[in-house]
Amino acid sequence: TTKGLGGKEPNMFIIGCDYHPSFQQIACVDTETGELDERRLVHPQEAEQFYGELKERNLAVRVGMEASGHARWFERLLAQLTFELWIGDAAEIRTKRVRKQKTDRQDAQLLLRLLLEDRFPRIWVPDAANRDLRQLLWHRHRLVQMRTRVMNQLHVVALNEGVRRKKALWRPAGRQELESFVLAPWASRRRQDLLDLLDQLTPKIQQLTQALEQEVEKRAVTRRLMTHPGVGPLTALAYELVIGTPERFHCGKQIASYVGLVPEENSSGDRRRLGHISKQGNVLLRFLLVEAAQVTVRSHPQWRSKFFHLAMRRGRKIAKVAMARKLAVHLYWMWRRGWDYGQLQKFGSHAGEPGNRHGVQ
Repeated sequence: TTKGLGGKEPNMFIIGCDYHPSFQQIACVDTETGELDERRLVHPQEAEQFYGELKERNLAVRVGMEASGHARWFERLLAQLTFELWIGDAAEIRTKRVRKQKTDRQDAQLLLRLLLEDRFPRIWVPDAANRDLRQLLWHRHRLVQMRTRVMNQLHVVALNEGVRRKKALWRPAGRQELESFVLAPWASRRRQDLLDLLDQLTPKIQQLTQALEQEVEKRAVTRRLMTHPGVGPLTALAYELVIGTPERFHCGKQIASYVGLVPEENSSGDRRRLGHISKQGNVLLRFLLVEAAQVTVRSHPQWRSKFFHLAMRRGRKIAKVAMARKLAVHLYWMWRRGWDYGQLQKFGSHAGEPGNRHGVQ
């Protein structure tokens, strides 16, 4: 049957897709005829053929699938065919599964049923340009991590020779001293390879940093967020790309939850149990918020006072997370209200406002 079609077109082809890297199990229905079908499509040939045939029939097609990190080619295929693709919250979809048995067929049937009954938990999906810019941020971040590991290993080489220069090791005099050590053959080879890697990574990171700064110049929102103490172009751009639009959230608490800066909770009755932070959401943005908050603490007296007060009561780790959460909320209200940091200080962050509790859109 095709009950509960809601706003769907009467001749729409609805597909519940249980997506796997090498294949997909689908359950589909033609809302005009009520005809049901189930198939297993191997990637990419069978999937391209099946959806291409639907396009030839001039049908309006809607595909629903759980959020997945390995489906970019499939998303591009449906976009080229001008088919609707709805991405669902995997955690919420799991809560709607009541049977003890779990198979690919049942998963596809569940997705189809949620689509037909207008209960599919659709989530916001960034566009292609947004995703590509995220690749710039991730690529630079990973290269910086690689360079840090290389530099740490070179520090060890210097320490083994009784030299402790810290940042001075990367100045011309420090580099010359590092190269002057008389080492055993393989230790010397390791030192030279590490220096070569360092020389290769540094200009690449500089190029990516320049590209990032050029992108920031095009974005008024990012530049406004950068007026907050401690927030640089990397953090501001990552915040804009990951959050997408502030209207998706009704209050600052939802922002903190979205980036995983709120504690897990297992409470019942009069008993309240809080755990570690959930760490849900974008890993890079959460890391950058923690780093930026520490810069703010060092440069802003009020933040520094708040940080040390929390650190004495709860410990430095919890205090760092609390300041990152505060920063995330501040940036949210700056974006939503169209304020710079000066206006935020004047009018307040609205962090204590009662928010709409209907969740993230």
